[in-house]
Amino acid sequence: MSDRATSNRTMFWRIVRRLITAHRGRLFVILLALSAGATITAALLNLQVDAKRRLTTEFRAFGPNVVVLPKTSSSSNAETLAESTIHSIPVDLPSGRVSVSSALYVLANVSAPQSANPLPAVVAGLNPLAYLRATSTPLSTPVQTIPRSALAPSPVQICVLGDRVANRLQAQQDAEITLSSADHRESCIFASGRSSGGPEDDRVEIGLRAAQRLADLPGRISAIELIVPGTSQEVEGYVQSLRQNLPDLDVRSLRQFTEAQSKIYNRISGLLNFTVALVLILTGLCVMAAMTNVAMERRNDVGLMKAIGGARRRVLRLFLAEATLLGLAGGIIGAAAGIALSMYLGKAVFGLAARPRLIVYPISVALTLIVAILSAYPLRHLASIRPASVFRGEA
Repeated sequence: MSDRATSNRTMFWRIVRRLITAHRGRLFVILLALSAGATITAALLNLQVDAKRRLTTEFRAFGPNVVVLPKTSSSSNAETLAESTIHSIPVDLPSGRVSVSSALYVLANVSAPQSANPLPAVVAGLNPLAYLRATSTPLSTPVQTIPRSALAPSPVQICVLGDRVANRLQAQQDAEITLSSADHRESCIFASGRSSGGPEDDRVEIGLRAAQRLADLPGRISAIELIVPGTSQEVEGYVQSLRQNLPDLDVRSLRQFTEAQSKIYNRISGLLNFTVALVLILTGLCVMAAMTNVAMERRNDVGLMKAIGGARRRVLRLFLAEATLLGLAGGIIGAAAGIALSMYLGKAVFGLAARPRLIVYPISVALTLIVAILSAYPLRHLASIRPASVFRGEA
């Protein structure tokens, strides 16, 4: 019995091989259509997944998307919170690691050697302080951020001046800046300027410890700023859990970041999904038209198989196996080409090559396989052909 099953299996695959090689021209057209469809599908899906990953990570370069503030109360430290609160914030998430920084804001008088009168300005004590590259370009031009590890430790206090503050003080590079608040005084070296077009241009940034000494608030901060990776839904979920863990504090999400990210991705995702669906439909129609022609040419073959005892179920299995092999081959070839195409498109259109996302490959192959099987519907009618009609030339 096992020998007969082995013989039937061998004969089955031999017939499938003959079906594929007997009509090479038309089957090549089918394979080409499936490969082209898989290429476009994989390229668009890889761009979509890559856009989502980039929006949830690189979009955070614009700044924090969650802040923790003290709640208004009647206590003496109502406008500040304990610096130790940072240790109560979870930083390890499934979507990545949360970046945490603390800030203390002080209203102080700022003066430089070139300035005639002190200038009142907001002094932001940051931990860590975002050092910027000192350049000889005008302060109206943005400067590049460099890693803190690239800077040698300095015994003097470093500060960063906003564009408008530096212009009003007429401060020069490496000049000594004096900060005073009530009876407290701090000095720092003007290391670099900042031009962001926002409120940062009107403030002076120094180290957190210097700001605490200037405000006479040791161990206190004004806010905790968080850069939370993930989608807008994941960020909102993190905010809700943080509110439960810190009920005495005010946890807010900066919706202009999360909502902008969600809108951008939804538009990109909707357009790409529509294009993928359209490409799969057109690919299926092309393959179905080619399969119809193949079905017309195989009437005599099917009639002969049924005349010698081939059951309807086995005939359908032959054609289904053929469509599956074509879909699998087209999907494997097209998915690989599509991922390479998405990397080229990302470089050409956005100036940044898309990263190959491995999850796209099996999805593209599976979609191509489904299209190939569904497009083989015209071959189903071959199983109902009557052998006598074929031999009389009536089919």
